[in-house]
Amino acid sequence: MSILLLHARYQFLETIRVPIAILGTLLFPPLFMLLFVVSNPAVGNHPTAATFAAGQMAFFAIVSAYMFNLGAGVAEDRARPWQSYVRTLPAGPVNELGGRLLNAVALALLSLIPVTLVAALLTEAHASVGQLAGALVALVLGGLPLLLLGLAVGYALPLKAAVPVVQLLLFPMAFAGGLFLPPRMFPAWLDALSQALPTRAGRDLVVGTLTGAPTAATSVLVVLGWTLVCAGAAVFAYRRDEGRRFR
Repeated sequence: MSILLLHARYQFLETIRVPIAILGTLLFPPLFMLLFVVSNPAVGNHPTAATFAAGQMAFFAIVSAYMFNLGAGVAEDRARPWQSYVRTLPAGPVNELGGRLLNAVALALLSLIPVTLVAALLTEAHASVGQLAGALVALVLGGLPLLLLGLAVGYALPLKAAVPVVQLLLFPMAFAGGLFLPPRMFPAWLDALSQALPTRAGRDLVVGTLTGAPTAATSVLVVLGWTLVCAGAAVFAYRRDEGRRFR
């Protein structure tokens, strides 16, 4: 555990030493809140609508932090000689991967702060302490499929390919998952399609926990299913990269 935490600590320090690397993750979600929620009185001044919007944008902040930190970050590290050396140490892959995942979760939690401040200070969104605690758990766990998907992209692709692939995966899935517009505004075909996406399932869990709105039981199954699929893809990409470069 001490070695795992040491990996996580140095991953975190290495990330924050280049502030521009995390500014996009920290600023995009609150910027979207300002443009589409705060500037729209029909949403920002309506307690229920504002709470829904804050939950959706908080989940977008989590998954974008996961995807960019792991998708682009891992691909960048793989191109460095130091990472090749670290992979040969006897500590094993569990400590290195565990440190990466803890670092991604820490940065994702940091990305919630600007969204929360905008929602609390500039909108009528409201929730109890218990609802906020439950929503925090739902945010972290609901984003696990995207965390593992980012890890798979990072180990499968070089940096020049990883960045556009992360963007091509994240933004369409975020839109279709109802993170920018509520699903009730979708046409029937898009609403049906989105219910099979991890972004929609995670969004429903977060919003349901935050507002008390009913959540379909299938949302949990969708998150679990995508978590298993993306975990398999991440393991395959890691082993493939290890076999190609170190054997």
